Amino acid sequence: MSQEKDKKNQNLMHLIKRVHSVVEHTDIDKHRQSQNYFGVLMGNSREIKVKAANIYGMHAEWVRPKRPHRKRKAILYCHGGGYSTGSCLYARSLTTKLAVASGMDVLGFDYRLAPEHPFPAAVGDVERAWNYLMLLGYGARDVIVAGDSAGGNLALVLVHKLKKEGRLLPGGLALMSPWTDLTASGKSYQAKRDVDPVLNQEYLNEMIHNYVGEKHLENPLVSPLFGDFSKFPPTYIQVGENEILLSDSLLLEEKLKAAGVQARIDVFEGMWHVFQMSRLKIAQEAIDRMAEFTFEILG
Repeated sequence: MSQEKDKKNQNLMHLIKRVHSVVEHTDIDKHRQSQNYFGVLMGNSREIKVKAANIYGMHAEWVRPKRPHRKRKAILYCHGGGYSTGSCLYARSLTTKLAVASGMDVLGFDYRLAPEHPFPAAVGDVERAWNYLMLLGYGARDVIVAGDSAGGNLALVLVHKLKKEGRLLPGGLALMSPWTDLTASGKSYQAKRDVDPVLNQEYLNEMIHNYVGEKHLENPLVSPLFGDFSKFPPTYIQVGENEILLSDSLLLEEKLKAAGVQARIDVFEGMWHVFQMSRLKIAQEAIDRMAEFTFEILG
């Protein structure tokens, strides 16, 4: 990277850090509220319509393109937030873009959050959302499961769980900056700690404490990186070059390919954790690549 380009990248990282600090609060309720506000603000689009749904008492919402589109194929979206924050509202900064770009209905859901509802509450909730789609008549292979950060973790966990139960698996996985390894074994946790403008180990440790404590971190339903990936569906991964979770994605791709799974990763130069939420041109390009993946898998 040239000196001028490196300076621009450093300035951008400082800007993102300031913007992120506006959303982040030490009070978890205020943190959740600010995220919801951000999601509604960034996810406002005239091209989609939102319809609330109830999944056995769990709030959910359909984000649908207003134009004619594919009705019998869907994206099940798992929001991020370290298992302690996040919601359908927060995820609209991504689900609206995915719905427009892919021409598919996107189902988001409010899984129970820690510390009020620690592991395995979210695992049960994502399977409830999956069962809901199956009962609506969607074919398992006609569904892409997507997610960002902890939502990427949850998407992978869902497939591990379905596979263990001998059930049909989704058509594919589309993951943005997935948090796959709660043991933090990857090199990027050290290599990227001084450049990541969004995440740090202290924050991740707090999220881990809220969600699962200090035990069972290598359980594949907690850290899906340590699971068996044989017969996993095709998986597409996006990650930013400047995030401490970079290794979580790189190691995931390695394990998927070692298991004979169709897997692809795009590492976006100079980008940060879930940069796709932004309104930068590169964010839309990344979403468009996600949409292309759904076209390749679902036809």
